[in-house]
Amino acid sequence: MQGEMEDKCGIVGIHCKDESKNVASFVYYCLYALQHRGQESAGIATFNPQKGLNYYCGMGLITDVFKDYEIQNLKGNMAIGHVRYSTTGQSRLENSQPFVTDFDDGFIAMAHNGDIVNSAELRDELIAEGFEFKSDTDSEVICYMLKKEHYHNNKSIIDSIEAVSQKLVGSYALTILVNGELYGVRDPMGIKPLAVAKRGDDFILASETVAFDVINAKYVRDIEPGEVVFFEDDEIKSHMLEVSKDSKISHCMFEYVYFARPDSTIDGINVYETRMNIGSKLYDLYPIDADVIIPVPDSSIPAAIGYSRASGIPYGEGLIKNRYVGRTFIMPTQEERELAVRLKLNPIKEAIQGKKVVLIDDSIVRGTTSKQLLDLVKESEPAEIHFLVGCPPVIAPCFYGVAMATKEELIAANYSIEEIKEQLDIDSLGYITLEALVEAIGMPKEDLCLGCLNEEYPTELPEGLVAETYYKP
Repeated sequence: MQGEMEDKCGIVGIHCKDESKNVASFVYYCLYALQHRGQESAGIATFNPQKGLNYYCGMGLITDVFKDYEIQNLKGNMAIGHVRYSTTGQSRLENSQPFVTDFDDGFIAMAHNGDIVNSAELRDELIAEGFEFKSDTDSEVICYMLKKEHYHNNKSIIDSIEAVSQKLVGSYALTILVNGELYGVRDPMGIKPLAVAKRGDDFILASETVAFDVINAKYVRDIEPGEVVFFEDDEIKSHMLEVSKDSKISHCMFEYVYFARPDSTIDGINVYETRMNIGSKLYDLYPIDADVIIPVPDSSIPAAIGYSRASGIPYGEGLIKNRYVGRTFIMPTQEERELAVRLKLNPIKEAIQGKKVVLIDDSIVRGTTSKQLLDLVKESEPAEIHFLVGCPPVIAPCFYGVAMATKEELIAANYSIEEIKEQLDIDSLGYITLEALVEAIGMPKEDLCLGCLNEEYPTELPEGLVAETYYKP
C-alpha cells in the first residue's frame, strides 16, 4: 500500500573513457527514472582528471535539488548518483549520498542501496580507530571501511572490497568511484538489484533497467550476486567475492510486488508480467462475482488488469491519483491525515456507486492507510467491496532496506485475516498465498527473500536488533 512502506534508494554509475565529455546530465535523467525508489534526497558525484572530484547533494526530489547550473558545474566523464529514502539514518542533509571521503592521494565516493544489519557494531569499531562520522547511516560505515582497507592497509580496491564484504551482514548494491575508476558491487545474496548497460562506448550501472531506457542505453545483464564489476579496454571486467561461494541467493520479493517500476526487468523477470500474474492468481484463489475490478493506483494496476482478464469482469479506474502530490508532511490531527489521503486519491462515484467492486492493492502493512482508503471508497456507496491483496500477510519486519513497521505495528502479525476484514468493514478480504506469489514471480522459492512473510531470514540477525524491533505480546 503506497504511503505505508518504502524502499531505500536508487543508484547509478556511468563510465565514459572520453575525458572531454560530461555525464552529469545522463546521471540526472537516470535518477529521474528511479525517483520512485527515494524522494528524500538526491546527489551526484563526478570526476574528471583535470577538474578532479565534484559532488552536490540536496534534500527533496531530483528536480528540486538539481537545476541547470548545478548540473553544469558537475564536470566529469565518470559519475555516480543516488536518490534516497531513509531506513537506517534520519532524513537530513548529512545523510544524503553519495558519501565522499578523501585521503592523501585520492578519494572514494560511494552510493549505496540496502541495509547493513551489523552496522552499529562496525561503526563502533571505526570510531574506536579514530574515524569521525558526519551521518548516522550504515552507508557511511561502508565508505570508511573501504577507506581503511584501501588507504590505511594499502590494499587494492578489489582486495579492499573483498575485505569489507567479509564483515558486512545485510544487503548492499554499490556504485563506487575511486580516483576516476568506477566499480559496481552487489551483495552475495543479491537482495538488492543492480544491472549494467552500454550506450555507445559508455557503461552504465543502475538499480533498474528503466534508468537505461530513458537515456537509450542497451541493457547488457544483471550484476550477479557477490559480483564486483569494473571497466577496462571497453570491456566489463568481473570479480566474484569469496563470500559468495557460501551465500544463499535471496532476491527481495517486494521488488516484483511493489518497489520496482512495472517497466523494469530484474534478474531476468519482467515486473509488469509478474504483477499481471499476481492478478490472475488472485482470481484463481478468489473468483468473485463482481461488476468491476478497480486498482489502487499506481503499482496495483497490472494486477487489476490480470484479474480482469482472467475473470472477464471489466477493469475500471475508480480511483484517480493526483500525480502532482509529493510526500505529505506529518499531519497532527486525524482530520488532516484524512485530508492527506483525499489529496492523493479521489474516487469516481459513477464508477463505484451501486456496484459490486473488487478493489486490488499490492500489500497491507499497518492497515491504517487501507482503512482510510476503504472509507473513501464507501462514500461512493458501492453495493459490495471485496478487497484483494497481491502480497501475502506481512507478519515480520524487514532488516534489509525496507522501511517497514515494527512487529507491534504490523496488522497481520497481530490479527487474523477475518479480524482484519472486520476492522476494515468490508464484504471479503483475500491475500495471495505465498505459494501463488512464488509461482507468479516465476523464480524458485529458495532464491527469494521472504523473511517479512515467513520470518525465515537469509542472514543471522544481531540479538539487540531483534529485541529492539520485535514486538513480544
